Amino acid sequence: MSIVIVLGALIFLMVVAYRGFSVILFAPVAAMLAVLLTDPSAVPPVFVGVFMEKMVTFLKLYFPLFLLGAIFGKLIELSGFARSIVSTLIRVAGPKRVIASIVLVSAVLTYGGVSVFVVVFAVYPFAAEMFRQADIPKRLIPGAIALGSFTFTMDALPGSPQIQNIIPTTFFKTDAWAAPWLGTVGACVILAAGFPYLEWRRRQAAARAEGYGTGHLLEPEPASAERLPHPVIALLPLAVVFAMNKVFSILIAKHYGELHEVTLPGMAKPLTTQISSVRAIWSVEAALIVGILTVLVFAFRTVKQKFSEGSKSAISGSLLASVNTASEYGFGAVIATLPGFLLIQKGLQAIPNPLLNEAVTVTTLAGVTGSASGGLSIALAAMSEQFIAAARVAQVPMEVLHRVASMASGGMDTLPHNGAVITLLAVSGLTHRTSYRDIFVLTCMKTVAVFVVIAVYYATGLV
Repeated sequence: MSIVIVLGALIFLMVVAYRGFSVILFAPVAAMLAVLLTDPSAVPPVFVGVFMEKMVTFLKLYFPLFLLGAIFGKLIELSGFARSIVSTLIRVAGPKRVIASIVLVSAVLTYGGVSVFVVVFAVYPFAAEMFRQADIPKRLIPGAIALGSFTFTMDALPGSPQIQNIIPTTFFKTDAWAAPWLGTVGACVILAAGFPYLEWRRRQAAARAEGYGTGHLLEPEPASAERLPHPVIALLPLAVVFAMNKVFSILIAKHYGELHEVTLPGMAKPLTTQISSVRAIWSVEAALIVGILTVLVFAFRTVKQKFSEGSKSAISGSLLASVNTASEYGFGAVIATLPGFLLIQKGLQAIPNPLLNEAVTVTTLAGVTGSASGGLSIALAAMSEQFIAAARVAQVPMEVLHRVASMASGGMDTLPHNGAVITLLAVSGLTHRTSYRDIFVLTCMKTVAVFVVIAVYYATGLV
C-alpha cells in the first residue's frame, strides 16, 4: 500500500501538469495527500518542516540564477541581438540546409545562456519563413528547435549555463565544466543520431510531395527591414557569458578557498560558507551579470525604451519557472520521507552500478514530473548521498556523476506534459498530434546517449 501511495502522488502530479494546472498549487496538494494517507497527524509539521523548508532552500540557491538568466535572455531579444544571430547563421548555412540552420541557431542561443523558452520565441519566426521558402512541412519545426535547445546544449556540453547543468554542482561539489570529454561525446552521439533522423523525415515528406502546408495557425509576420546589429557584436554577450563562467569559477575558488568565514558587526556569530557547494552557481551568476552589462554597453539606446515592460515579463517568467521547480523540489523531499519511497529506493539499489542507478532514477523522475530541473532536484535531494557513497566504493569521480545526472534529466523530461514542449507547440501553432512524434524520438535518442556515455566511461576511463 505504501508504494501505491507514492506512485499515486507521482501520477496525480503528472496528470494535473499534463492537463495544464499549476504545479505550484498541486505539488503541495499531492505531497500532503500522500502524507495524509500515511499519517494524518504528520501533515502540518511535514508541510512546514519539509516541503516549505526544501522549497525555500531551492529558491535561496537558484532564484538569482533564474532571474539573471531571464533578464539576460530578454535583453538579447530586445536589443535585436537574437534576430541578428539567427539571420546571420541562417544566411551562412544557406537555404539548402534549413534544418541544420535552425538546429545551429537554437544551439548557439541556448549554449550562450538564453533560456530555452526565450529561444523558442526568438527562433520560430525565422524557422517558419525558411521552412515555407524551402517547402518543408511546418510540422517538422518543433523537432529542429528541440534538437538544438532541449538536448546537447542544455546539459551535455561542458560549461552550459543552463540550470540542468548547475543543479548537480550543489550536490557533487563540481562545476559546470564537469566531465568535459564525456559531455562532448554525449553531444556528438545526440547530433549523430538527431540530424540524420530529421533529414530522413524531410526526405519522407518530399517523396510524398507534402510541402509546407496551408491553413496553419500563428504564422509569423514577414520580417521587417530594420537594420540589425552587427553579428559579431550580437554574439559578444554570449561569448562573454561562456568565457567568464570559467574565469569566475577559477577566481572564486582561488579567492575564497574551501571554507570562507565572514564576520560583520551586527552578526551574532560568524557566517561560514562551504564554497565548493556554491562556486558554480556564483560563477554563472557573475558571468550573466557581465553579459547583461555587455548588452547594455552596445545596445543601451535600443533597450532603454523597452526595458521597463520587458524586464517585468522577464521577472514574471523567472518567478514562475523558479517557484514551479522549487515546488517540485519540496514535493520530492516529502515523498522521500515516506515508507513507500524507501521501498522504491531499496529496489533501485538492486541496480549495483552507481551510474546506471543514477541515470534510471533521474530520467524516470524527470519524466514523471515533466521537468528536467524538477526531476533532477527530486532525485538528488532524495538520493544524492546514496549515489555518492556507491560511486566512492566504485571509484567513480564526482564529475562523472554530475554529467550523467545532468544528461539523464534532459531525457524523458520531454514527455507530453513538459512545459517547454507545450510552449514550443503553442508558439508554433502546432499540436501534439502533428508534431510531438519527432520530439519524442529525439527524447529517446537523448536518453540512449546517457547510457552510451556511461559505456564510454567504463570502456576508456575518459572524463
